[in-house]
Amino acid sequence: MLLAYDYPLLGVFWTMLWLFLWIMWFFLLFRIVFDVFRDDSLSGWGKAGWLVFVVVLPFLGVFVYLVARGKDMGRRDIEHARAQRRMLDSYVRETAAGSRPGSSTDELARLAELRNRGDITQEEFQRAKALVLSGTRPANSTTSATTTGTR
Repeated sequence: MLLAYDYPLLGVFWTMLWLFLWIMWFFLLFRIVFDVFRDDSLSGWGKAGWLVFVVVLPFLGVFVYLVARGKDMGRRDIEHARAQRRMLDSYVRETAAGSRPGSSTDELARLAELRNRGDITQEEFQRAKALVLSGTRPANSTTSATTTGTR
């Protein structure tokens, strides 16, 4: 029983072509449905109308939608991508702002607390205090007291 002779090579190519077109059709259909929901200029009834048209008569609905509103689909995609980028940038800025070291007063208070608990010696406290007051930072961007206090 040789199955390769039962299904010729041209049949395989036609099957692959139809499968590819079928998958592309669903990508296009879902893209249009997402575009309908993403568009803020459409009213609720407009969105419902387009959605019913695309679902009830899919081929005609998709082609009419592409002709009528297809030019602005790219613009809406770009606006959506820019809005997401702005949200990501603001999130990164807020997160980065939260990780900045505190003022020199906060650092001195933290050093004094470490000294009072006995985690650092008086000599280490004086060295770290001099660094904080001079405005210089050690190479690892933390005070030397915090690195020496974790012995």
